[in-house]
Amino acid sequence: MPGSSRVPISLRDLTSMKADARKRNPRIFFNLDLVRNLVFAWFVLRHFRRAVRQIRGRGILGTLHSLYLSFLRLSYGAFLSLPGVRGKVQAQVDAALKQIEDKLVPKGPGVNRYLTLPKNGWAEEAIKEELGKLSELKHASWEKGQVSGAVYHGGDELLDLQSEAYRKFAVSNPLHPDVFPGVRKMEAEIVAMVGAMFNAPANAGGITTSGGTESILIACLSARNKGYRERGVTEPEMIIPITAHAAFHKAGHYFGIKVHEVAIDPLTLKVNTRAVARLINFNTILLVGSAPNFPHGIIDDIAALSRLALRHNIPLHVDCCLGSFLVPFLDRAGFPTTPFDFRLKGVTSISCDTHKYGFAPKGNSVVVFRTKKLRQYGYFISATWTGGVYASPSLAGSRAGSLIAGTWASLMKLGEDGYVSSCREIIGAAKIIEGHIREKFHPDLYVLGEPLLSVVAFSSKTLDIYDVADEMSSLGWHLNALQDPPAIHIAVVKPTVKHVDNFVRDLGKAVEAAKKKEADAKKEGKKRPKGQAAALYGVAGSLPDKRIVDAMAAGFIDTLYKA
Repeated sequence: MPGSSRVPISLRDLTSMKADARKRNPRIFFNLDLVRNLVFAWFVLRHFRRAVRQIRGRGILGTLHSLYLSFLRLSYGAFLSLPGVRGKVQAQVDAALKQIEDKLVPKGPGVNRYLTLPKNGWAEEAIKEELGKLSELKHASWEKGQVSGAVYHGGDELLDLQSEAYRKFAVSNPLHPDVFPGVRKMEAEIVAMVGAMFNAPANAGGITTSGGTESILIACLSARNKGYRERGVTEPEMIIPITAHAAFHKAGHYFGIKVHEVAIDPLTLKVNTRAVARLINFNTILLVGSAPNFPHGIIDDIAALSRLALRHNIPLHVDCCLGSFLVPFLDRAGFPTTPFDFRLKGVTSISCDTHKYGFAPKGNSVVVFRTKKLRQYGYFISATWTGGVYASPSLAGSRAGSLIAGTWASLMKLGEDGYVSSCREIIGAAKIIEGHIREKFHPDLYVLGEPLLSVVAFSSKTLDIYDVADEMSSLGWHLNALQDPPAIHIAVVKPTVKHVDNFVRDLGKAVEAAKKKEADAKKEGKKRPKGQAAALYGVAGSLPDKRIVDAMAAGFIDTLYKA
């Protein structure tokens, strides 16, 4: 205010004023001090418990290694963010994405682009003609069995039957069971059939989903909600093998679940159950095993995981998405098997992709729970919505009843005998490939582990295995490149069965070409040029910080939506 003067207050005066106030109101200041001390103690205790769990689960050396990797990632990330480096890295990423775009997005004469609705609707003949052109765009020869997995074709006869089922139920939606009672009936029967296949108990419950990823998401969501409602877990954690499907990380990202990865046994390639046991704590809401895992086709020691789950009263999910309609029929098809399903008391949920070796239409999977109560933990129910009570068993609201009809028709068409027969054919073909690699290509190639199912993963101690992958690509084969350790695998499907000899022959050519490329580079004293797989996975595996790979992956997805 005008005319007023301010008198400066010294630190000594301020301290004296606080002391006087404390004397006048000792109870208030005592309460404030108590609250402050309690908050500080809670903060220290919380982080101390986390540190104890970390050291208990990973050990001192493992914890130090984790800290070292974190420091390495941060340092490398800071280096990539430097002005002079950032521009160069982005230029290389843009160049790589341009190559991807040129490969995936058709351009040039004869390619029509439709970016807005046509002013007038097309004639049916014109649409059919354009559909024919689109179906004939250059693509991998899955019909000749040259694609690893991806296309689980059950034959033209089954495809015709599925198309008829599609037509009859094209407008149906399971969200309205009173309108489409037939779809409700078929979905319930699909769940029952898959549950029986995995020896589910009488009180079991399940749902159909859009694929293996959603099945896994629902299983993780159910376990998280069970942990919260029954034990008050607010910082949920799950323990998975390092070979478990990436969908478990997706579930952790979506549902706020911390994911602990556990290394595999270097000899068996199965999850290290001792390491799993060390990581279990109050916050653990789920253990995970695969039957089999995607990278190597190895079935984890589900029996040992079951014992851990029972001992600690924790749910155990078994990912049978890839094993689907093969692993339940191993013994009947004459192949060795191992315990993996609900006959193990600790197993509480199983995911199974009907659209893989069940040969159902793409976009259908089943997750089965040991009890209906476990299934209910994954439901979403809103009783207060102004539009009425809303209840959904899965992530989707509306779903395609036509997919359910196509799946039901597929299961009824093949039956147990049909699936036993396909199991015998597919795994028999995988065994032939495995045998040839072990015998014919030694010492250039070796098989990873002892696969029981359709996936055969192999690597090399003498060659860059990614060079072999690139050579196989040049011969028309599309195999899956793996990392940590570097390897490639083939997931045998029905179309592959008739072309096993071609695969073995071409693999021999690829190995010889890779050896020649290696020898020529050494002879000339030059650095060997890397192919697409070798460049991508070789660089990705050597980077401590994966943000470049993340940028490439995000750019790849963006490219998929370029019209």
